[in-house]
Amino acid sequence: MIKKKKQNPNTLTAIDLFAGVGGLSLGAARAGFDVTCAVEIDKHAVLTHAANFPNSAHLADDVHALSGEKLLKEAGVSPGTLSGLIGGPPCQGFSAIGLRTAADPRNNLLVDFFRLVSEMKPAFFLAENVPGVLDARNAAVLEKAKSRVPKNYVQLEPLIVKASDYGAPTSRTRVFFYGYDPNRVAVLTHDNFAARDVEDVRVRNALAGLPSIRAKWQSEEQSWRAVGELDDSDFADSVTDRVPFGVGNKDAIARFKEKGEVSGFLGTIHKHSTIKRFDTLGPGEADPVSKCTRLDEDGYCPTLRAGTGPERGSYQAIRPVHPNSPRVISPREGARLQGFPDWFQFHPTKWHAFRQIGNSVSPIVGEYLLRVIHEAMQ
Repeated sequence: MIKKKKQNPNTLTAIDLFAGVGGLSLGAARAGFDVTCAVEIDKHAVLTHAANFPNSAHLADDVHALSGEKLLKEAGVSPGTLSGLIGGPPCQGFSAIGLRTAADPRNNLLVDFFRLVSEMKPAFFLAENVPGVLDARNAAVLEKAKSRVPKNYVQLEPLIVKASDYGAPTSRTRVFFYGYDPNRVAVLTHDNFAARDVEDVRVRNALAGLPSIRAKWQSEEQSWRAVGELDDSDFADSVTDRVPFGVGNKDAIARFKEKGEVSGFLGTIHKHSTIKRFDTLGPGEADPVSKCTRLDEDGYCPTLRAGTGPERGSYQAIRPVHPNSPRVISPREGARLQGFPDWFQFHPTKWHAFRQIGNSVSPIVGEYLLRVIHEAMQ
């Protein structure tokens, strides 16, 4: 475990389960929560999360083996005072592109999320998953999970959220389960979470100011490149600034602020035949060999995939083709399309970086939903 600073007793606290690299954590921090602890079993993800959230405690543990008592103790939170339990339990067993089996043992981790709700009794919970979790074949495990919630909690019907409706440049659609203790949180309904007065951000806006990638940029140091300024917009402000207190890698932030340099511009070496095929693709068209689809700069990025972990063969996810160059996108371009700021750090390799990005909740979506909740707790 990586220790953290002492908690401010006047701050609303949150613990992030299945935290990954921290998309939901960043949304929570920007919404005003102190992410006191993150739990993530993937060793690369938890170290990257720690680099971005140096003031949080980090547990590289299996959630199934954690008790609420232990988690509160490690997070430095007194029993009965936790504001929020957030997280995205593994979705592979529920996903439409996975094995889609209700017997997938990872599905039980959804039950564990709600078990910890019952043990820690936070003021609210917010759990994210794929739309497939609502399929009839998953009804039993979902009912088992939700039955663990304390009886006095109000549970909303699942929120189906399309990221592009909330100001992110991706059409990624996910389900959020929200519930709260009515003695500690004001009444909220579906209508409170509906997107309002949100800036429309497209691929063109997301990739603005980024350098032309060279295939030879293969090392971590080569991946640091200067970026151009963006037009005045909410998205630009989110990408370039708005660093929550105690969040961010100080060296990466300093390099960005002082030199305008950002990491993650790793190139991909393609065969000449692949480049030739990519060059002929129109917006939204898929390459018949690689199955990579070309981004439409006037549209939204489709859902970025994470690929598989070592236990499933370590297959790299198919990446989109850049809208104006005959190549797949770099990790930093993927991060922009997912709604991450330029100062946020990812693993220095393409494989792990894209796994971290593809597994993440868009921080733009997370912030919007959690800001609604934060305001209901004031």
